[in-house]
Amino acid sequence: MSSTNSPEAVKKLLENMQGDLRALSLECKKKFPPVKEAAESGIIKVKTIAARNTEILAALKENSSEVVQPFLMGCGTKEPKITQLCLAAIQRLMSHEVVSETAAGNIINMLWQLMENSLEELKLLQTVLVLLTTNTVVHDEALSKAIVLCFRLHFTKDNITNNTAAATVRQVVTVVFERMVAEDERHRDIIEQPALVQANSNRRSVSTLKPCAKDAYMLFQHQEFSFLLKERVCPLVIKLFSPNIKFRQGSNTSSSPAPVEKPYFPICMRLLRVVSVLIKQFYSLLVTECEIFLSLLVKFLDADKPQWLRAVAVESIHRLCVQPQLLRSFCQSYDMKQHSTKVFRDIVNALGSFIQSLFLVPPTGNPATANQAGNNNAGGTVSAPANPGMLGIGGGVTLLPAFEYRGTWIPILTITVQGSAKATYLEMLDKVEPPTIPEGYAMSVAFHCLLDLVRGITSMIEGELGETEMECQTSSEAASSTTQSSEQQELQSTADEMDKEIVNRAVWEEMVNACWCGLLAALSLLLDASTDEAATENILKAELTMAALCGRLGLVTSRDAFITAICKGSLPPHYALTVLNTTTAATLSNKSYSIQGQSVMMISPSSESHQQVVAVGQPLAVQPQGTVMLTSKNIQCMRTLLNLAHCHGAVLGTSWQLVLATLQHLVWILGLKPSSGGALKPGRAVEGPSTVLTTAVMTDLPVISNILSRLFESSQYLDDVSLHHLINALCSLSVEAMDMAYGNNKEPSLFAVAKLLETGLVNMHRIEILWRPLTGHLLEKVCQHPNSRMREWGAEALTALIKAGLTFNHDPPLSQNQRLQLLLLNPLKEMSSINHPDIRLKQLECVLQILQSQGDSLGPGWPLVLGVMGAIRNDQGESLIRTAFQCLQLVVTDFLPTMPCTCLQIVVDVAGSFGLHNQELNISLTSIGLLWNISDYFFQRGEIIEKELNKEEAAQQKQAEEKGVVLNRPFHPAPPFDCLWLCLYAKLGELCVDPRPAVRKSAGQTLFSTIGAHGTLLQHSTWHTVIWKVLFHLLDRVRESSTTADKEKIESGGGNILIHHSRDTAEKQWAETWVLTLAGVARIFNTRRYLLQPLGDFSRAWDVLLDHIQSAALSKNNEVSLAALKSFQEILQIVSPVRDSDKPETPPAVNVPVSVLLGSISGPGLSRPFVRTDSIGERLGRYSSSEPPVVTDELEDLNLWWAAWNTWYRIGSESTKPPITFDKLTFIPSQPFLTALIQIYPALYQHIKTGFNMDDLQKLGVILHSAISVPISSDASPFILPSYTEAVLTSLQEAVLTALDVLQKAICVGPENMQIMYPAIFDQLLAFVEFSCKPPQYGQLETKHIANAKYNQIQLFAPAEWVALNYVPFAERSLEVVVDLYQKTACHKAVVNEKVLQNIIKTLRVPLSLKYSCPSESTWKLAVSSLLKVLSIGLPVARQHASSGKFDSMWPELANTFEDFLFTKSIPPDNLSIQEFQRNESIDVEVVQLISTEILPYANFIPKEFVGQIMTMLNKGSIHSQSSSFTEAEIDIRLREEFSKMCFETLLQFSFSNKVTTPQEGYISRMALSVLLKRSQDVLHRYIEDERLSGKCPLPRQQVTEIIFVLKAVSTLIDSLKKTQPENVDGNTWAQVIALYPTLVECITCSSSEVCSALKEALVPFKDFMQPPASKVQNGES
Repeated sequence: MSSTNSPEAVKKLLENMQGDLRALSLECKKKFPPVKEAAESGIIKVKTIAARNTEILAALKENSSEVVQPFLMGCGTKEPKITQLCLAAIQRLMSHEVVSETAAGNIINMLWQLMENSLEELKLLQTVLVLLTTNTVVHDEALSKAIVLCFRLHFTKDNITNNTAAATVRQVVTVVFERMVAEDERHRDIIEQPALVQANSNRRSVSTLKPCAKDAYMLFQHQEFSFLLKERVCPLVIKLFSPNIKFRQGSNTSSSPAPVEKPYFPICMRLLRVVSVLIKQFYSLLVTECEIFLSLLVKFLDADKPQWLRAVAVESIHRLCVQPQLLRSFCQSYDMKQHSTKVFRDIVNALGSFIQSLFLVPPTGNPATANQAGNNNAGGTVSAPANPGMLGIGGGVTLLPAFEYRGTWIPILTITVQGSAKATYLEMLDKVEPPTIPEGYAMSVAFHCLLDLVRGITSMIEGELGETEMECQTSSEAASSTTQSSEQQELQSTADEMDKEIVNRAVWEEMVNACWCGLLAALSLLLDASTDEAATENILKAELTMAALCGRLGLVTSRDAFITAICKGSLPPHYALTVLNTTTAATLSNKSYSIQGQSVMMISPSSESHQQVVAVGQPLAVQPQGTVMLTSKNIQCMRTLLNLAHCHGAVLGTSWQLVLATLQHLVWILGLKPSSGGALKPGRAVEGPSTVLTTAVMTDLPVISNILSRLFESSQYLDDVSLHHLINALCSLSVEAMDMAYGNNKEPSLFAVAKLLETGLVNMHRIEILWRPLTGHLLEKVCQHPNSRMREWGAEALTALIKAGLTFNHDPPLSQNQRLQLLLLNPLKEMSSINHPDIRLKQLECVLQILQSQGDSLGPGWPLVLGVMGAIRNDQGESLIRTAFQCLQLVVTDFLPTMPCTCLQIVVDVAGSFGLHNQELNISLTSIGLLWNISDYFFQRGEIIEKELNKEEAAQQKQAEEKGVVLNRPFHPAPPFDCLWLCLYAKLGELCVDPRPAVRKSAGQTLFSTIGAHGTLLQHSTWHTVIWKVLFHLLDRVRESSTTADKEKIESGGGNILIHHSRDTAEKQWAETWVLTLAGVARIFNTRRYLLQPLGDFSRAWDVLLDHIQSAALSKNNEVSLAALKSFQEILQIVSPVRDSDKPETPPAVNVPVSVLLGSISGPGLSRPFVRTDSIGERLGRYSSSEPPVVTDELEDLNLWWAAWNTWYRIGSESTKPPITFDKLTFIPSQPFLTALIQIYPALYQHIKTGFNMDDLQKLGVILHSAISVPISSDASPFILPSYTEAVLTSLQEAVLTALDVLQKAICVGPENMQIMYPAIFDQLLAFVEFSCKPPQYGQLETKHIANAKYNQIQLFAPAEWVALNYVPFAERSLEVVVDLYQKTACHKAVVNEKVLQNIIKTLRVPLSLKYSCPSESTWKLAVSSLLKVLSIGLPVARQHASSGKFDSMWPELANTFEDFLFTKSIPPDNLSIQEFQRNESIDVEVVQLISTEILPYANFIPKEFVGQIMTMLNKGSIHSQSSSFTEAEIDIRLREEFSKMCFETLLQFSFSNKVTTPQEGYISRMALSVLLKRSQDVLHRYIEDERLSGKCPLPRQQVTEIIFVLKAVSTLIDSLKKTQPENVDGNTWAQVIALYPTLVECITCSSSEVCSALKEALVPFKDFMQPPASKVQNGES
């Protein structure tokens, strides 16, 4: 612009104009004078304008019509030269924009005339163009005239003109529209006033338009023009299409004659161009015509048409395909109308058929070669000649981009930039002959058609969709924020939008529905045939965008079909993947569509694609198959698939299943294995031929793995519904993988599980919505799968999710969202129902990690976590139990304070359950330790726990009341804190009856220590439960187990531990438990008596306890029975509370009454003391002075003691009763047991003495007697017994005597009525005395005498013999007691009445008669001395009561006793020394002295028979002739001379004493003397006889002794007679004495010197009888 405005330019213009005018005038000078004149006046005009005006150009423009006039006239001359000159001048004016509207009109009219005359046609066109392009002055009529002029010129015969005209038209039309745009630009900033509508406005014009715009509008709204188009042009065009393509020349413009049957290229090509233009530009005018055009156009693609025709047709279709809006209109106008052709669908299908036909019909037109090529091809390398694209065959095959399918090879040519339809053959306007089409051209164009079609449709629809969504969003936002007033119209607009969207959506869906089948068929085929990476990429991109679009529009079938296609492309050919063959989408793959009546099969991929194999792997299948190969194309498809899932996951919906199934198989073939967090990493295949990967793929793998992970990471951006689709798909995929893994141990596909994990992890922020399906699947299906690898990953995924869920930073945090926390922990609990140990191990490891990381913040989750530990069962293997226990230990050591107190009970239960596991003893023992730690914790934090529990209890109580149910918890009436303790005690109680002894022992000790240490914390009333539900319950179970325990010997304690013989049977091991338990309970009864006694049913508890003690004491196990007695002793040491009246002295240390110590110290006013110790001082400190001491009722107390006595009696009588039969296993109570039993009695007796009566004494006596009789086993005897010779009592014997001692002392100080018990005590003691000579029998048991027992110390396990004890010391001690007691009690009425003395004598008679035969010599000596002592006291008493006859029966007994003792039948032992003998003789003498001093003097008080017996006895003793049973060896027996002498003296003293009062007595003594003398006579006679017969042989020693004794006796007798008063001696006696004399004289001859000396002594006294004989008379008288 500036160049034409500059002064130089203007100057030049003026010069040129003047020059032109001059030239014109010159030319016309001759022929056309008017023109010449006009030219010259024009020169003047120009000069004037130039001179007058400053704005020369403006002035020129104003006057332009005049300036132009000469030139117009020049053109009118029709002289070529002049015309050319004029046109050039006009053009110069135009280019300087100095032409006004009128001038322009004139110019156009002039041009029209020239055109009519066919002059300067090219120059005309040029002028028009300049006119219209340089300025905007031509409008309306002028403009249309100019355009028509160009059209007219287009139809000249001259080719060049034609073409130029065509170009000009094109340019002119463009200019019209460009002017409009420019005009709009200029007026953009001016705010338009609505123009008033003028009445006379041009009928064809829209009055408000600005001039240029109006032109543009008018150009095609020209009624004539549109009419022309519709009525004339279209029919012509349709005619040209002539269906049979015979091409009768329908237009006279075509000059060259063509053969009728052949299509003519130029016409055909132009026809299609016209059609293209018509459709493109005039579609809205020619809707129906276009339908016909398009239908016909489609037919040009048929296979029977010439190649060039098809190529041109494809090009024109391509032009349509790049205009999505146009396609949309087709769809709206035809496909969506009911009765019209489905044009859009046909176009797409035609393209598909076209592409397919190119493959099926080889371009050579020779079908044979194609087939042959196809067949040869099966082998792999291509040998057919139809492959010009192969540059080299073999190792490195490099390929041109091409499609190849079943031997047909079609190169891909680069045609256009995508999205623009640049036609080659449609533009060949200069060609007349049809060109040769290069191979692959048509295919390439068709291929681009498809791509552009897809790209256009999808971008258009997605754009519109996006707009709609935006509008909806903004309108909904606006609607929510609008005020009342505008609401109505908002709603209206929203409604409109909704309608618009419904319409739009219908169009979109129809478009997709119309085209997808054809597109898919074509694209699938191309994908299969493609050998070029870029082409493949484009095809895949098209499929992907279509799939995404279908997804967005919710068209499931088509979406799935496209996705299936991509999936199939990803997998190796013919890969058996059911999901692709069975889903709804895939039903299409075997269905043929009919495209324009031609049946087209969907072609499934063929295996002969010439692709580089990049990986070899195993297919994922149930049965192992061979390997499969992946090509680079497969990998490319896989990446597309990943891309699809990644970018369009939200619209995949149910097709996730397809996508994921395919990915799973690919991942499997490539050998990717899951690693932590669910990401897949390249791993080695486990079995079978390993996966082989080329380096190309190796580098790709990490990328693929990464994309896979990113794909699932991006699931966090999916909406909830899509996310659920994804999860469901993964779940069903996982189910399939699991079905495959059933029944074999192959490596399963873990893809689904790993990805479920990954998806869960990235969606933690909204985990609630997917938690149940996710964990449900993992729990119910995967974790319970028989394949261990599958299970392991299921558990791995589940635990990883739980841990991540707990550590994730939720909003609100978990601590404030208990529901979520429990939701997260719940699957952990659910895992407990799975029996596979590997799963449980994972579960427990997870718990351990949760505890370590989250332990402090579990809160309400504790019951679940603890439940997991507690759910481990005994049969689940050691490692599981160990891990679970580790968790528990961690809880107890670190987390008790952080958990809610309500969970403490669960902790106790769980710890207890570990104690009961029998897999690992150490765990059981440690868990008992944990229970102890827990109890300590309860104790230390008692107040806090109690408070919290009470609060909780109140809340629960309230809830229960609201619901109207009863609150149900164990040990209910007790307060909650006490219940906690009771649960702990109950658990320990269960462990106390565990089958393993070590556990029982440990649990028992812990239980009793705990109750002992912390029992004071319990409420008073709770003790009732402790006693009955815990302690007694435990005792019952222990008793039952112990009594039924196995007696089989246990060889070793597992491993090589030896078991001590005292524990080598189950029974013995249970015995230990019983002992421990009973002792523990007894100790509690003892130490806590002050708490227990005030409980209502103490006496019942006491009875139960006694019953337990009794059954334990009577058990056939020494250890148990002895321990039972110890416990018995323990509970009996309790001092009964005493009343003030008779209380003993107060202990000096604490100056309070004893009753305070023992009374109950808990009162309602006291808060519970948290004190562990239990000393008296503490208790007193807690005792509030205001309360009176509670004293137990004495009567009740007595009942307790009597109950104890009854128990004691039952134990005693049962345990000591001899068994009926004996064998090796017979149980005989041990000495320590019996000792302990008897030792209990004295303590017990102190409490019951007031009511102790004869019956009880009788019972006691039986027990003492039986206990003393029990033998001991020979292997125990060395430890219990002194050696036989020592006179020591065993402790049992001591105890028995002590018991009797206590009793008799009590009787001694007791009231009168007790003394009737004395005789019974004597009886008891005397029974013991008898043991000295006759040990007691224990039933039928054969016992050995202790001296003969073999001590089996060496043979430890030989069967024991039973040994009777040495009872002598015991019997002797008893005898001493008897003597003592008798000395004290001889005069007691009972003692007199019950003939105690007689019994004593009767008892002593046994040892006395045995004398030397007694087991112990000391026995008879003691018996004698005791007899003497007793008689010295008893005889006076007896004499006192002589008249009552109470002692009558005693005398004969006494006489017999003397007789048996003094004339014993037992022989003194050979080794008796002289001194011993003499000592023994002196004892005999003592007895005779007793008779002479204590009995004979009081003969008048004594029965006659007795005195007679005594006399006879003394008589016998006085001679004491030895029996003839002496052997030679015993001949030197000592004679008891002293004794005889004593007897004689006593006898004589008694016989001849002047005290004889009755004649009877005298008679007795006479009788005695005559007997004595008679015997002496006989002895002497016999001796003499024997002496004579024996000759020189000496007589036997005993006979000599006898004679000597007789001689001595005679001399003694004579002495005695002399001393006696003469009147006491009967004359007869003297006669007998003197009659001895002759016999004595005869003895003189004997040879024995001893006899001689005795004879001498005997003869000497006879001198006193030497008197002169008196007269016979005298003698006869006397």
